[in-house]
Amino acid sequence: MSKGLMLYPEPKSATPEGKPPFPYILLKHREIPDIYKLEVYRANSGYAALAKTLKEYKPEQVIDLVKVSGLRGRGGAGFSTGIKWSFIPKDESIVKYVACNSDESEPGTCSNHEIIDGNPHQLIEGILIACYAIGSKIGFIYIRGEFARGARVLERAVEEARAAGLIGKNILGSDFSCEIVVHRGAGAYICGEETALLESLEGKRGFPKLKPPFPANVGGGVYGAPTVINNSLTLATVPHIMLNGAEWFTQWGTEKSKGIALYSLSGHVERPGNYELPMNTTFRTLINELGGGVWKGRKLKCIIPGGSSMPILPATDEVLDTTMDFEGVAARGSMLGSAGIIVFDDQTCIVGAVLRLVEFYKDESCGKCTPCREGTQWLVQILHRLEHGHGRPEDLDLLLNVGGNIQGKSFCLLGDSAPVPITSAMHLFRAEFEYHIKEGRCMVGSGANRPPKREVAVAQ
Repeated sequence: MSKGLMLYPEPKSATPEGKPPFPYILLKHREIPDIYKLEVYRANSGYAALAKTLKEYKPEQVIDLVKVSGLRGRGGAGFSTGIKWSFIPKDESIVKYVACNSDESEPGTCSNHEIIDGNPHQLIEGILIACYAIGSKIGFIYIRGEFARGARVLERAVEEARAAGLIGKNILGSDFSCEIVVHRGAGAYICGEETALLESLEGKRGFPKLKPPFPANVGGGVYGAPTVINNSLTLATVPHIMLNGAEWFTQWGTEKSKGIALYSLSGHVERPGNYELPMNTTFRTLINELGGGVWKGRKLKCIIPGGSSMPILPATDEVLDTTMDFEGVAARGSMLGSAGIIVFDDQTCIVGAVLRLVEFYKDESCGKCTPCREGTQWLVQILHRLEHGHGRPEDLDLLLNVGGNIQGKSFCLLGDSAPVPITSAMHLFRAEFEYHIKEGRCMVGSGANRPPKREVAVAQ
């Protein structure tokens, strides 16, 4: 695999001058050709963090260091990684596992994919360190079924590492032994939810499970064993922290959101792609300076700040000047989530955009609970009616009513997420929904050129 075959070539996220916006750490593959190969990875300090960890740190010291670094989960929840690891029982007689969540499928998020394709050993090294920290002898990589190429890259990297004595018995001459298993999912959004992932990993249908027991508890993880589940980006960050220290990592970010993160920028923007940035970077810097601004010279209408399941934010100066950290985005009424920033220009019909988003949740509902299975179907039907000029005045209240009967009443967060685009869009752009009902067409965009509803009625 040459650099030219990379899914995310460097120009996509470089500045107009061709320079990275921030020194590459997680995205080193963009400047080091063939770093996906073990010999190239090791020639560039690869597996030095693992060697240092095994030589200089006891498992509990690794957990403490990761706690001090302030590393928080990059998959969406933003929970402290070190604290999560500390929940695993210390009893050596208990079997434990690490499960890497590489089932990335949130619309607007594509950073895991790039790390897996471009620098798989970085991820494997992070998993090995996590296994060492909690006393696990097996780490699983659960990768989305559609990522066939990424799965092949990982499987080859695992074989390379095993042949080099980096996976298996007595790694690097230590007492630490560990295996890594790459497991391909069947391609279901619900399997990104941790308990559904565990079910799928065990060969069952990917249904979410009731908690407690939580995955870290006996009875809650893989095959009932305590299990740490971390996102790919979270684990890929760990080797850099172990090699350079917690203080190195905390030099970036904010007081509570430390370090660097990968932001996936997509939508109506000139230079979409993954950007590696300190967590105190603002939306304005990412969208206007690094992303080249809204495409085609149009104006910004709104953004979704953390993947499609997060509330929409308006295009105000206050929002654009918000730092892209967990607390900053929450203060504006949304969430950082998976750091997938979706940009909408001023020609976007918000009713049509919301319909597309909710259709995704309807299609991906696992069907286990009635509120999500039935409710998402109803949401799509009502939105479809509005979008295509057949909306009724009572539909707006009906949308909110159906959404309210899904949120908080579903089995997992998929159901809770489905009405979010609707409620936030209606709060910000209610006039557009009302225009659809009154005029039978869109207020902006290509749909605004459709004949008004009353003219269609006369013609019929």
